[in-house]
Amino acid sequence: MISVFGSDIGDQEIEAAVECLRSQWLGFGKKVDDFEKAFASHLNLTNCLMVDSGSNALYMAVRLLDLAPDDEIIIPSFTWVSCAQAVLLAGHQPIFCDVDPTTMNVRREDIEPCISPRTKAIMVVHYAGLPVTMEPILDLGYPVIEDAAHAVSATHNGKPCGGIGDIGIYSFDAIKNLTAGEAGAITAQREEHIERARWLRYCGIGKSGFETATGSKSQDAWWEYEIREAFIKMLPTNIAAAIATVQLRRLAELQDRRKQIWAAYDKGLADIPQICLPKKSLQGDTHGLFTYCIRTPKRNVLAKTLLDADIYTTLRYHPLHMNPLYGQTSKRLPHCEQLNQDALSIPLHPRLSDDDVDHVIQAIHNFADRHF
Repeated sequence: MISVFGSDIGDQEIEAAVECLRSQWLGFGKKVDDFEKAFASHLNLTNCLMVDSGSNALYMAVRLLDLAPDDEIIIPSFTWVSCAQAVLLAGHQPIFCDVDPTTMNVRREDIEPCISPRTKAIMVVHYAGLPVTMEPILDLGYPVIEDAAHAVSATHNGKPCGGIGDIGIYSFDAIKNLTAGEAGAITAQREEHIERARWLRYCGIGKSGFETATGSKSQDAWWEYEIREAFIKMLPTNIAAAIATVQLRRLAELQDRRKQIWAAYDKGLADIPQICLPKKSLQGDTHGLFTYCIRTPKRNVLAKTLLDADIYTTLRYHPLHMNPLYGQTSKRLPHCEQLNQDALSIPLHPRLSDDDVDHVIQAIHNFADRHF
């Protein structure tokens, strides 16, 4: 079966993980600090804080805004559930908006109808790694959280996605462009946000006993600590950071393979008018190339046909406003709802062989010959 998503773990990543195991330092440690510095340098930003998952990075980002209970955060409905859960779990209300059907990204004109006196922030998602046009959204004057989980290599007008709004988050889970197995990261325009997040991620503890003992030899009872705020543990591991550091060194190579596959799909599927191909990035922007999402009116039949040909596909994502949990099922967001009917992610990841890619293209052509 050809998988739809995946990472590429090689000997270097395995060796880095084994080195952590042999050192007996598995949990939070120096390799986290090393990765944070390297990733900030990759982004050309001044700060980066690693946490244990992209989902928790979203929750951290919302908490850092210090909003009042029941304040509203506008988010696109066509996104992963963690975006809404972060808002809800922080005590606020996610308000879902529509997206551009051609880019699957949120726009200012999608956000504006959802603004109310209770609106206090906006969350944008760089869907599939395609940069959101940020400037009109920033001009609305609200704090902006950027979900750049798909966009570790994406840029907008020369700036890194995730480093344009007030707070940005990244995901390094098992299928992302840069994987650590499971981890995430946060960046912020305000250094005080990063400093607060630094102690929040350790259950709200200002400084660990080990840091106190090694940083100030003269202090007695260094094992005592100050709990500054109630918070959950979000510490990443040395193992995850070691793997992520190798992946970061290999990121250009991994992205080049994604570009090759993307170009093969663009060329191989261009002559099927009933299949709409993904939007290219604007001039001056860089696409993150996370998922290749096509659109076709016969989506469900195509997906089943491809599955019969040992090709797994999926839809990222089921529109959140259609889920009863959030109480907004009566809201009509026509573009999100249409994407739910005709969008399909086909295989894209660096482990795909040329034969795999050719098989996907040929299977789609065989389908088109029979159904269009």
